[in-house]
Amino acid sequence: MSTSTPPAVRHEPAAEHTPATPATRVVVTGLGVTAPNGLGTDDFWAATVEGRSGIAEIARFDASGYPARLAGEVPGFRAEDHLPGRLLPQTDHMTRLALVAADWALADAGVDPAQWEPFDMGVVTASSSGGFEFGQRELQALWSKGGQYVSAYQSFAWFYAVNTGQISIRNGMRGPSGVVVSDQAGGLDALAQGRRQIRKGSKLIVSGGVDGSICPWGHVAQLASARLSTSDDPGRAYLPFDIEAAGHVPGEGGALLILEDAEGARARGARIYGELAGYAATFDPPPGTGREPGLERAIRQALADAGVEPGDVDVVFADAAAIPELDRVEADAVTNVFGPEAVAVTAPKTMTGRLLSGAASLDVAAALLSVRDGVIPPTAHVTPDPAYRLDLVTGRARAARVDTALVLARGYGGFNSAMVVRRSAA
Repeated sequence: MSTSTPPAVRHEPAAEHTPATPATRVVVTGLGVTAPNGLGTDDFWAATVEGRSGIAEIARFDASGYPARLAGEVPGFRAEDHLPGRLLPQTDHMTRLALVAADWALADAGVDPAQWEPFDMGVVTASSSGGFEFGQRELQALWSKGGQYVSAYQSFAWFYAVNTGQISIRNGMRGPSGVVVSDQAGGLDALAQGRRQIRKGSKLIVSGGVDGSICPWGHVAQLASARLSTSDDPGRAYLPFDIEAAGHVPGEGGALLILEDAEGARARGARIYGELAGYAATFDPPPGTGREPGLERAIRQALADAGVEPGDVDVVFADAAAIPELDRVEADAVTNVFGPEAVAVTAPKTMTGRLLSGAASLDVAAALLSVRDGVIPPTAHVTPDPAYRLDLVTGRARAARVDTALVLARGYGGFNSAMVVRRSAA
């Protein structure tokens, strides 16, 4: 095993190409959230609208000797309260979070998998590292005691595709399944792949990302990126678009969503949160080439895929790297497409930290809840630098009718993804 992120293979689309059934509209019928500022969708959303942060000193291990000592950890989670005992010895902490999020998303959608055809249901998740905490524990057993003390479950519990596998097995889902590895962009890329599978004929896809590796092994791997904040003040550690921005805070958790085609969802009387209307992905050029970053191109292609104009977008959920040069790239992309201070921008992940591949799907869930409730959550702790020319929502939530939202995500290594979500037509 390596502590580095497994290589990703992702073809760069000119835009999302609609398959043979262009009229198929893919909607979200269920949400399952495990986040550092709320366990469950309702708790997460209440905290997010109120601007309550879940960032604090790391509790999962002693981080006192590390340069970065803060993280967003999911509060009050006891796996044994939610999962059968047989699953606990074979699962990493982040897989347990994912299994519970999937259970909650299915329940929210009113879906009993036992009543569906197994091959009509699939699972597509995003991952960045797999079950690092489980892997670290077993490697320590190997080094200190010998191979006979290593769990047989180590063969898969660490693997970056394990969440997809465990969710599909638990729910008897035998349709198209997979995993996408593209760091922070993964949550959007997984949802896009889920959308493709629905358009190809699957009836239901569980998709999104729940991630996290808050353990010494995983923490050191993230420190190697040189992008983590070393502040010990939870209120000043993660400040995207702020003059004091100096890195992000890591976190764990994310969101899993239930995707269905709109016609099938309505036929069974499902509640619909909204539609995944557009998507695009690009890569940044290699450093030193002088070529333009790819984020603006991803935004324009996602809008074109959704068939919307910049003026139709009510809010942008920013990637929010909190690295000044990366914040500048994102701000320039947004202002070039929409105009200076022409669209509301928010980064609720300032209350959770960046959740690896769970971050973007959590932003999609927040965007759908914004559509539902007519409110844009705030960007916590940040005093916007006017030089970025963004209409950044800070301080408190902003009441607004939200029909269309744009979610942006960028992954370490040059991944860019953009997704348009919108209110579903009656």
